[in-house]
Amino acid sequence: MPLLAVLALMALPFVEVWLMIVVGGWIGVPWTLAVLVSLTVLGVFLLRRAGTRAFRDADQAMRTGEPPRGGLLDPLMLMAGGVLLVVPGFVTAFLGLLLVMPVTRPALRWAFAGWAQRRMRRMQERMNDEFAAQGVRIPGQGRPGDPFGRRPGGDPGKGGTGGSGGSGGGRVIQGQFEPERSDGPDRPQD
Repeated sequence: MPLLAVLALMALPFVEVWLMIVVGGWIGVPWTLAVLVSLTVLGVFLLRRAGTRAFRDADQAMRTGEPPRGGLLDPLMLMAGGVLLVVPGFVTAFLGLLLVMPVTRPALRWAFAGWAQRRMRRMQERMNDEFAAQGVRIPGQGRPGDPFGRRPGGDPGKGGTGGSGGSGGGRVIQGQFEPERSDGPDRPQD
């Protein structure tokens, strides 16, 4: 997927120039330049408006200690749409208009929320797999009624019932802990 995104970003300037030439041949160069300049002015206006509103909402949220009323996604979508409108070109202008239009923003918000939830779920599953491969038990991932994943009646320090040397396949190293003496040669005297 990242390779596809890189290739699309590399091809974008060529597509934009090609579209400018096609539109310029269709409606004329002066009208094409007028459309591109007006889209840039619209983008600057939207950036200023969204930035001012986002700053005002963030300031009010910090003063009251409550989260912003409208959330953070709408101002971010307006800012991203404004940036895309400022960039000269018809493809970026189309994407920017999709982000700033009030009709399309709820659908994009829904799509982004679904994508973010799927991504978080995959990351959680990957982390759980990594922990399980290292023999670490995650609280709440065990059997029902046991928050640490131990077997009933088991001792976490004995023979693979829980803890770091549990049934996850890790090794248990037996040993003792002895604190350092404070009067040793390496310790400074008071």
